[in-house]
Amino acid sequence: MRNLLTIILLAAVALPSAAGVTVEARIDSIEMFIGEQAHVTLTVTAGDKANVSLPAFGEQQPVTPGVEVLDNSEVEKLPLDGGMAAYSRVYTLTSFDGKLYYLPPFAVKVDGKEYKSKSLALKVIDVPVDTVNIDKFYGPMDVQSNPFSWQEWSRPFWLGVIMLLLVAAGCYLYVRLRTGKPVIAHIKVVKRLLPHQKAMKEIERIKEDKMAQSENQKEYYTRLTETLRKYIWERYGFNAMEMTSGEIIERLAATADGSSLDELRELFRTADLVKFAKYSTLINENDMNLVNAIEFINSTKLENMPTEEVVRPRLTTEEVRTVKTRRTLKIVIWAVAAASVAILAYVVYAVSQLLM
Repeated sequence: MRNLLTIILLAAVALPSAAGVTVEARIDSIEMFIGEQAHVTLTVTAGDKANVSLPAFGEQQPVTPGVEVLDNSEVEKLPLDGGMAAYSRVYTLTSFDGKLYYLPPFAVKVDGKEYKSKSLALKVIDVPVDTVNIDKFYGPMDVQSNPFSWQEWSRPFWLGVIMLLLVAAGCYLYVRLRTGKPVIAHIKVVKRLLPHQKAMKEIERIKEDKMAQSENQKEYYTRLTETLRKYIWERYGFNAMEMTSGEIIERLAATADGSSLDELRELFRTADLVKFAKYSTLINENDMNLVNAIEFINSTKLENMPTEEVVRPRLTTEEVRTVKTRRTLKIVIWAVAAASVAILAYVVYAVSQLLM
């Protein structure tokens, strides 16, 4: 029988074709024990420009019932003379049932045309097992635990070290944050007098000082016009303190009442004459200008303006830097804490998997 198999193997030669294509299948051993492996090399000789397709088997796919394919190698191309090339692939076979197997021809395609190799034979030999004297070669063995593998434990170990370093860094940053004095900026809500209220309070002071009867008329008109300028600035929103009397009247012409504006214009004209031309006024004229100022304020005042103002303190450059540093420390501490928790969860999971 063995001689017959040898003859069959040696007879596995290439199949000629009209196009010069040959297909050859060779097996490295026609006999093997159960569970061993045999290798079949399939070689196709064709033109170096030919489209060659060699069969590929899935893992554990049977070539024939009882013989499985364990692996397919990549197709290798070897150039030959005369514009030819050899295309080869190695198949790794195994079997777990002792008998003589017939391996059918391997089918390949060259430029769309199918060619087949010759069939092969493979004999799988049983291994005799002494089921009576089971302790003949090896005595009974105790249950042995798996040996320690540093490669398996290295990642959880080093991650644990990194986690401890992160915890130490987080504790240091937390202590630094607690020992540093925070910058507390108190926001104040200040009640403000309305523009007309402040103006009337200043006019009351002028009246109390009896400035209208004073011989120092320049000081009287200076205080009175400054009071009106401040009122106009806060009431209408333009800087009347830096404007001439004529410019103020022009700005007010579009908003203020015409009659009160005429009286205000006369007041400013008189004040300019007193301050710059040394003009002398009578007491009743001073009283009339004071009354005109009061009437202008009463006729243009707004009662629905906000009376409260939020005052935010201004921090120094060092305080701003301190606030930014503390904010950065808090963000870093939270990031370190989150990373430590994530690493701890992974380490616990990895160790539990290794101990199972």
